[in-house]
Amino acid sequence: MNPTDIKLALQKLNQGLNRPWTLNGDGLEKQFEFADFGDALAFMVRVGIHAEALDHHPEWSNVYNRVQVRLTTHSAQGITELDFQLAQFMEIECARPLV
Repeated sequence: MNPTDIKLALQKLNQGLNRPWTLNGDGLEKQFEFADFGDALAFMVRVGIHAEALDHHPEWSNVYNRVQVRLTTHSAQGITELDFQLAQFMEIECARPLV
């Protein structure tokens, strides 16, 4: 994706979000916060299954109730549509009730 396409896609992704995704070098970044470790882990499992199906895996870490995410497409050496697709899926899963 070229810089203009990335900027437009990032604006669209962040529309209505209290905590927006940020552009950091060649990746998209965001920290998600949950009620507790179990909720954070459940989020990571749901997203992980989807990421495996896409064959597009996030760089992420978890500390208690927080999940720090970085999305980039290593094979393209930058941001691609896959990164935005996975970010959008994460937003949907973050808002989804666990029950």
